[in-house]
Amino acid sequence: GMQRAEARPRQHPEGAAPGGGGGGDRAAAAAAGAMDPTRLLFQEPSLYTVKAIFILDNDGQRLLAKYYDDTFPSLKEQKTFERSVFNKTHKTDSEIAFLEGLTIVYKSSIDLFFYVVGSSQENELMLVAVLTCLFESLNHMLRKNVEKRSLLDNLDGVFLVVDEIVDGGVILESDPQQVIQKVNFRTVSEPAAYGWTTALCLSKASPRFCNLPKSKLNGPY
Repeated sequence: GMQRAEARPRQHPEGAAPGGGGGGDRAAAAAAGAMDPTRLLFQEPSLYTVKAIFILDNDGQRLLAKYYDDTFPSLKEQKTFERSVFNKTHKTDSEIAFLEGLTIVYKSSIDLFFYVVGSSQENELMLVAVLTCLFESLNHMLRKNVEKRSLLDNLDGVFLVVDEIVDGGVILESDPQQVIQKVNFRTVSEPAAYGWTTALCLSKASPRFCNLPKSKLNGPY
């Protein structure tokens, strides 16, 4: 795979100082850039990017997946990758894995596994920020009941949450409160587009609807 010290300009989140972890790598990258300015010239400024987000159950079966580039172009390749990732991670206590030149951060909850995948050059802290934001947003939306049945009952809302955090691989938001506000706004302004389930579950007024099966929620009230 490519070297970690690849010279590539990074955008630092507000308030984050350059440096920190891997200072040696950054110094090496800066030196490489100084020696070969054309390399820096022709590289896009780096927006922190995510290659994929997926949620698997405790058998490693896919419940939700979004891939943002063509690293795994076919469904078959995606599923094979997910299986490899699951096999490597589901019995470990670690929170980060390196596989096929990619960086994978993950978290489990009851019978769910959450994964965020980036390139080997990606800043792990940014990937962890996405993972944490995803989990905290779903924890709020599912009323701290982050398990498979609850997730499947509210899958439309889960997709909305993912889309507010990452769009086209670019990280838009890492604050769960902002994510929930935006999802609330979208479901309230266009409830028909997202089904009653999400609109009801996100409006704090009617928690009793949230654990009903989908079929009971689709009718008008």
